[in-house]
Formats: sequence, structure tokens, C-alpha cells
Amino acid sequence: MGRGAEQLQKLAGAAKVPGKFSLDEIAKHRTPGDAWMVCRGKVYNVSNWYDHPGGSVIFTHAGDDFTDIFAAFHPPSASDALEAFYIGDVDVKSEVKTKEQLDFEKAYRELRAKLVAMGMFNASYGYYAWKVFSNMLILGAVVLCVCLSSSFLVHMFGALLLGLFWQQSGWLAHDFLHHQVFKNRLYGRLMGYFVGNVWQGFSVAWWNNKHNTHHAVPNLHESSADAHDGDPDIDTMPILAWSVKMAERAKESKMGQFMIRYQAFFYFPVLLFARLAWLQQSWLFVFGGAGQWSTKGAKADMDRMPYPALEKGGLILYYIWNLALLWQLPLLHIIPFVLVSQTGCGFMLALVFGLGHNGMATYEADKRPDFWKLQVTTTRNVTSNWFSDWFCGGLQYQVDHHLFPSLPRHNFGKVHALVESFCKEHKVYYHEAGIIDGSVEVLQHLNKVSCEFIKEFPAM
Repeated sequence: MGRGAEQLQKLAGAAKVPGKFSLDEIAKHRTPGDAWMVCRGKVYNVSNWYDHPGGSVIFTHAGDDFTDIFAAFHPPSASDALEAFYIGDVDVKSEVKTKEQLDFEKAYRELRAKLVAMGMFNASYGYYAWKVFSNMLILGAVVLCVCLSSSFLVHMFGALLLGLFWQQSGWLAHDFLHHQVFKNRLYGRLMGYFVGNVWQGFSVAWWNNKHNTHHAVPNLHESSADAHDGDPDIDTMPILAWSVKMAERAKESKMGQFMIRYQAFFYFPVLLFARLAWLQQSWLFVFGGAGQWSTKGAKADMDRMPYPALEKGGLILYYIWNLALLWQLPLLHIIPFVLVSQTGCGFMLALVFGLGHNGMATYEADKRPDFWKLQVTTTRNVTSNWFSDWFCGGLQYQVDHHLFPSLPRHNFGKVHALVESFCKEHKVYYHEAGIIDGSVEVLQHLNKVSCEFIKEFPAM
């Protein structure tokens, strides 16, 4: 980190310009090449800092305050590293926050401190050992279906189980890479390579680039073409549009117009192929080559992968064990097995992802609300019961997870009541729905965007 800081200070002359800056002045510095950010009233110049340990996600809050997202993703020790980028302080005269807003921000920061004191961020190793073991049991059942039977139906059942194994592995990798399990981040990353790259075929570095950006700026439309403050998870054009602003991009394409007009009908079929797209993106991210990068800054992060040998080796092992499994099948069963397992997993993964954010509020990045309101209003919880708790892998508490991403999955139920009560007390919109009702809401939202698009552009 020191080398990167020294380089930036030379580029920006940071040490030579300490002073006071208005919020309007700070807001002008919104691009990776010109990035000023605020944390606890101090201003930092992180322009061109692609060596940031977390990657290009650092630029999502360029021109803005990143106090709370910094606390959500970093240990307290990381604060010291910021000092190399310090250039001055916020001019308090430019602050436009009301006392009510300042009290609200103080209250939700105190809630976080309370959860830390309660030990809610401490993981149960026994719980996660069971989750790893239970996933291995599912994979064992897949192997039995493939190797001990010649029945087509049994093989297809095994394919569905394989899709389930990948889906559940996705939740496990998610937990490890959010540092929910180990305080030592290297341990979490190593488990991420095993559960993510080897078991799932998804690159850790690719996932971190995409997912951390999503967490920082959920459901935000980027402020400008050269900014890095848009959510990659809602950038689903030209297939799906989550707002009329997104749909406008389909005006020049006949195929785009067709897809947006009927997008509610295409939603579930599109989910079937989500996993195949993510496999391709992971491979291209790790091994290079042409492709559509899903996140700005992906190329820079690709070039700075912390452990490229583990990334490549993990993906190669994934394809080796999958080919070995397919080798046990009759030739005519191989293609159906691949299609059922891959599309089944894609559907089960993307269904949960869609429930988390699709159809919820969207914002312009330069008009985003405070951290708490942004995370809560752009996110939908799924009503907790035994099935959703298992099937959604912790993301049934998506609101709570977005507020506290390093909180272990098994503690969400305990924290949920406090979060819900806090939202009611401070009159912050909070939404929860069942799996079916939530999916209906997503379809209704897609249809609403289609109707607004047709109304605004009747010639389409």
C-alpha cells in the first residue's frame, strides 16, 4: 500500500495542498483519474489508485462521502492507511445536512457499534464446518446418481442436485469472501478459491470486482460515462431494463425495443442462462481474451489479481472434475445433463439475486441518499422460514446483509429484529416479501417499465 500511496502523492501533489474544501468542490472529482473522497470529515485524493487492495471498487464513492461503506468493508486498522492520501478537511460551512439527518447517521453508527459489542460479528466455526460438509454430501449424492445408475431419470435428478450443489456453494463462497467466517482475510480468500473456483467455476477476483461494486452502489445509475459509480448488477441491457432511463438505451435497436417491450415474459428464461454467462466471464477475467466486462475497472483488477496461479489452477480443476463426472455418463445423456445442471443452478442462483434488489428503488449516483437509506430502500428481504433460510443461503436477510456485509449468516436472525425496529423508529422504508410474492413484484415492475417505455416512445 505504501508504494501506491507514494506514487499517488507524486501524481496529485497531495502533500502540498492541505486545506478546506466545500462539498460542491469535492463532488467535481468523481472519476477514477480524478477521485476525491470524504471519510469522517477528512478529504482524501485517491486518483488513479488501482493498487487499492480491494480493487477499483475504491472509485465508487469518488466525489462523495464513503465513511459508512468504508466501515462496512474494512477492519479498523485500515484507517491508518488512509493518511497517505489526506489532502484536507471538509469545510463545515458547506454542510447542508439537517440536525435530524446528523442524528440519524449517528444512531445507525451506534447500532453497528452495539452489534460489535454483542459479538454478532463473531462466526461459529462449527456452523460453517457443517455447511461445507453438507454441501459435500450433496456432491456425493450426485456422484452416486451418475455412477450407480444407468437410468436417464436418475441422471437428470443427479443433474438437478449438481445445480443445487453449485447454488449452495455460491452462498458459502459468498460468506467466506465477505470475511464473515475468518478474521484473517487470507484464510477467507483461500476458502473462496476452493469453494468458488474449484467447486463452482467462478473466479474469486472476478466476483470480488463485480460484487463489491454492487454492495457499494446498489441500484445506482452511473453519474457519467467516465465515472465508476454505477451498479453492475442492474446493467442488464439490452435484455432487461429496471428503469425507463435504462430502457431509453434500446431506442436505436429493433431487437432492444422488442426485448424491453416483452421483458416480463423473458425474465425467467433469461435466468436459466445466468450461470453460463458467469462461467464465461470468470474464464475471460482469469485467462484474458475478448469479452464484455460486466464492471468498470475489471481490466485493471484482472491485471492485479493477487494470486493468479490459484485463480487459474482452481478453474482448471473445476473443469477437470466436471469432465471426469461427465465421462461416466452414456453419450446421449451428457448434453441433457449439462443443460439441466447449468440452467437449473442459474435459475436457483439468479432467482434469489433478483428477489434481493430487482424492482426496488433506483437512484442517480450523484443523488444517492445516505448509506442506510440507500441499502434499505434498494433491497428486499425474503420472509424467513425453514425453506427460504436454507434455499437463499442467508440472502433472505438481504437488507441486513447489505447493512452489515461481514456479519456471519447464522447471526442475521438475531440482528434482523434490531434492524427492522430501527427502520420503523426512523421512518425508513423497509420491505419484505415471500419468494412467490417477491417474484411477482419483480415481474410487475418489469411490466411497468415496459409500459412507461412504450408510452414515452410510442413509435417504438
